[in-house]
Amino acid sequence: MISETLNFLVNNTLQKALINQILMYLCTKFWRSEMKFDVKRISRIVAVVMFGLLLLVPNHASATVVEGEVNNPKELQSFIMHHVKDAHSWHIWGEDKTKLNEDGTVEVVSSTSIHVGLPIILLDNGLITGNSDDFSEIRWSAWAKADSNGVALTDTLGNLVETDTNYYAVGTVGGNKYILFHEKIYNYEEGLVLDNDGHPKNSRPLDFSLTQNVASMLLAVVILLLLFLPSAKKYKKQGVETAPSGRQNFLEIFVLFVRDEIAKPNIGEKKYARYMPYLLTIFFFIWINNLIGLVPFFPGASNVSGNIAFTAVLAILTYLITQFSGNKDYWKHILLPPVPKALYPIMIPVEIIGTLTKPFALTIRLFANITAGHIVVLAFMGIIFSAKNIGWAGLSVPMGLFISVLELLVAFLQAFIFTMLSALFIGTAVEEHAHH
Repeated sequence: MISETLNFLVNNTLQKALINQILMYLCTKFWRSEMKFDVKRISRIVAVVMFGLLLLVPNHASATVVEGEVNNPKELQSFIMHHVKDAHSWHIWGEDKTKLNEDGTVEVVSSTSIHVGLPIILLDNGLITGNSDDFSEIRWSAWAKADSNGVALTDTLGNLVETDTNYYAVGTVGGNKYILFHEKIYNYEEGLVLDNDGHPKNSRPLDFSLTQNVASMLLAVVILLLLFLPSAKKYKKQGVETAPSGRQNFLEIFVLFVRDEIAKPNIGEKKYARYMPYLLTIFFFIWINNLIGLVPFFPGASNVSGNIAFTAVLAILTYLITQFSGNKDYWKHILLPPVPKALYPIMIPVEIIGTLTKPFALTIRLFANITAGHIVVLAFMGIIFSAKNIGWAGLSVPMGLFISVLELLVAFLQAFIFTMLSALFIGTAVEEHAHH
């Protein structure tokens, strides 16, 4: 249990937390103009980083995921959920035609698949590094739902209640053999071993790999730096009194929007400036990541804001800032609420729970709205293949296009709502109450 918990925290939270902290630090320094920027030097660094990412593209096509045809609603659901999850490689184009062999291997008959293999970083009796392309051997196994004794469940006619064909990839990384199953890495041991509910029983190494979502966040950081560093240098050189132009003028619209429509009304004229770096950071970071996720081809098509670990980290940061910024009135209202003392045993726990529900609401709101949009678009497109009738395209394509355009609005709206609620929570913590 402890091992599984550590794996969850490392795989889904640590990388996002580190990137968010780095981005917050850079943006905080930027907004306060405390750093000297060399735009040419930054451009060279960005060029080297992008060139390094291009080196990750494999010279030959290889597959770590096998997808069959979508023939029914269950297969459509599986197809959709696969595409909204994180991945260890960045798919660009094409597909693999495969054939299942009786020995449990999968033969790639033909392949037009092109993808970017991402770095694999594992902690398993030492540091182990590699690339997701190392998982080049595809295998399959049949599974049937069973009872606690391992006996397959059947209906009254003797048919199996639930069956599935599981595809997984096997690869050697750093001299050790591992399994990649549903985009999670397991120790090979004796092959893929599933329990009665179809969950892997294999142990897992600590996984610090650079996944698609992490790479997308790094890309968002690069975009933000390229957008804001030149503007910061220009402001520092010419001052804030000169009229903005070009990119500077475009960005100032949104900076003033965050200040005048979010920070000042919710935090107050006297204290809003202290929290502007954080509010600007989360607003632009969420917005850029949402927009990258709407690009249907490389280097887009990621689902960063649809990853609950990402939204949870941002919500926890808002929660910590709120609690550490709380004044005596804020804590007095929680620990000594204005009710008869006889009600303290009831009201104090309620007030404490109330503070914990705020980050939970932030987490679920952003995660659910972004994920729902992607699922709806894929569901509309999937109807054509599930029904195996081109006639459905008359409905699916216009509706899918409409939802895609609507998601452009949702991308901005969700960044705005998350930032506004963060400012509102901070404002309640720093608000000064009149005493009589």
